[in-house]
Amino acid sequence: MMNFEKIFRSCKVKSTTGRYVTIATVYPFLEGTIFSDKLKTIGSSVLGAPIKMLTLGQGKTKILMWSQMHGNESTTTKAVLDFINFLSQPGTESKLILEHCTICILPILNPDGAEAYTRVNANTVDLNRDAQDRSQPESKVLRQVYDAFAPDYCFNLHDQRTIFNVGTTNKPATVSFLAPAFNKERTVSLTRAKSMQLIVAMNTVLQQFIPGQVGRYDDGFNSNCVGDAFQMLDTPTVLFESGHYPEDYDREKTREYIFYALLTAVTTIAENLIENFKVSAYLGIPENGKQFLDIIITNAHLVHSKYKEGESLGILYKEVLRGDTLNFVPDITEKGNLDHFFAHKEYNCLIDSDLIELKNNSELYIYLF
Repeated sequence: MMNFEKIFRSCKVKSTTGRYVTIATVYPFLEGTIFSDKLKTIGSSVLGAPIKMLTLGQGKTKILMWSQMHGNESTTTKAVLDFINFLSQPGTESKLILEHCTICILPILNPDGAEAYTRVNANTVDLNRDAQDRSQPESKVLRQVYDAFAPDYCFNLHDQRTIFNVGTTNKPATVSFLAPAFNKERTVSLTRAKSMQLIVAMNTVLQQFIPGQVGRYDDGFNSNCVGDAFQMLDTPTVLFESGHYPEDYDREKTREYIFYALLTAVTTIAENLIENFKVSAYLGIPENGKQFLDIIITNAHLVHSKYKEGESLGILYKEVLRGDTLNFVPDITEKGNLDHFFAHKEYNCLIDSDLIELKNNSELYIYLF
């Protein structure tokens, strides 16, 4: 097996970190690589920002990947930059990929949404619900690339919220995958089976690093979603969802695991190893639950009388952009008996050390009390 940790350390792009990722850092990095002549402007956003595409390799198997279709979902963009950096370095694995695959990458499909740190584009349209109408310039660009490139595989790269757990366990869904459905019956065609097998390959590697922290995203069919639409066109498509890793709200560890997944998937394709993985193993990956809160606080009544005795407080962070800094603003979303929830962080006001730690979290403490 490849030394994933060593490879990642050697190719992590340190100029792009955190959750707020825009073309201001992504494009200059790409322009500074050995692949700069392969970088093309292929369209523009609602507000006129350039949408760029990078095409790498000369192999017969074609892979199309796009990130930040939702502007505030940036973890996979960072991992894609790391992957590009990996391919720019000499080595057996990178050479193999570039010889056997041609990879078309749209690193930021929604530059306006990325700039504003919003899910939607500047017309407040969710591009991942615009696959059929293609009412937006960004949607048109993606479909034009798809039609012209005629990919053998598609990677649809996203982030998911901190609420997701794996199955019914208290493990966060740090990475989730989906082989999108192409009909309401969720039939497993040969095309969709390839998506499933590729996910099994990635899960096999990730379980060695984040055991129990890989989930399967809901496969409800929606023809307006891009992944479902491309699967309907008989292109094996994989949805990547970057989730939460403990104490990693900047998603730098998750970025690392997405990089492992990308490297595994593309190598599996390049080496033609997909048939080594079974569809049944995909169905064995637990579906995501929605049982996590960012914080649970118990016995808050001991600090302030506005809270009832025995009532727990459940908090989710709102992601708020102030200037060019992303802030995680607490918001009480649940009250009462929260035994059916898990928490990424727990405070019990009965315990002195917990109370001291809570008081040291000044923004949270002021907000609550």
